[in-house]
Amino acid sequence: MDTTLATSRDPGAERRRPARIRVYEELRTELLTAAYSPFHRFTEENVAERFDLSRTPVRDALARLEADGLLIKRDGALYRYMPTLEEFTDLYELRILLECHGIDRALADPTVRHDRAGLTAEQDVWIARRDEGIAPDPGFVDADEQFHLALLGAAGNRELTGALERVNRRIRPIRMHDYLTQDRVDATIREHLEILELVLTGRLGEARDFLRTHVGQSQSIVEARAARAMQISHMNPGLDQHS
Repeated sequence: MDTTLATSRDPGAERRRPARIRVYEELRTELLTAAYSPFHRFTEENVAERFDLSRTPVRDALARLEADGLLIKRDGALYRYMPTLEEFTDLYELRILLECHGIDRALADPTVRHDRAGLTAEQDVWIARRDEGIAPDPGFVDADEQFHLALLGAAGNRELTGALERVNRRIRPIRMHDYLTQDRVDATIREHLEILELVLTGRLGEARDFLRTHVGQSQSIVEARAARAMQISHMNPGLDQHS
C-alpha cells in the first residue's frame, strides 16, 4: 500500500486521511520491516499516546492489523506475530500443495480452464513492474501475494483461493524477508512473468513444475534470513525501535 506519490503531490493529503488509516498504514509498514521485536506490547493506550489520538481510531487500526495476521493477542496485549520455523515449514508445504493443485486440476480435467482475461491483466501488471523497476521493500510481499492468489483464483476454485489467503496471513511476517535485496525482487518479477507465460500458452505441466521450484526457492531463502533475524531478536529482547 503505497501512499508516497499522493502525499508528495498534496502535502495536506496526509492530514486529511482518517486517523485509523494513518495509524494502520504506519504500523503495518513498521511491522513488515521488523521495526518491532516480537516482545513489544501493543496496547490501545501506548499506541494512542504515540500518535496523540483517542483510543477509538487506534482500536480500529489494531483490530485490522490483527486481522491481517501481523499482530497476535497474548496475555491481554497484542504482539508482533511470528510463526515458529516449524510452523512456517508446515504452512509453506500447504501453500505449495494449494498452488500446484490449481494447475493440477486443469491438467486432470479438460473442462477446467484458466481465466485468460484475469491472467493477461496480471501479466500486464508484472510487465509494468519489470519495466519500471521495483526497489527492495518488505511491503512487496503484498504484490507477491496478489500474484499467487490471482494465479490460483484463475483456476476457478474459490475455496482453494480462500485457503491460500489464510496461509498467507500466517506466513506474511516471515515472508517479508524475501524482498530485502534487489536480486530477489528482480527474480520474483521475472519468474512470475515466466509462470504466466507458461500457463497462458497451455504448457501447464511446465508451469506447475516451475511454480513449485519458484515457491520452494523462496521458502529456502526466507527460512535462512528469518532464522537469523529471530536469533537476533531472542538474543536482544529489548531491541526495538519503538520501545
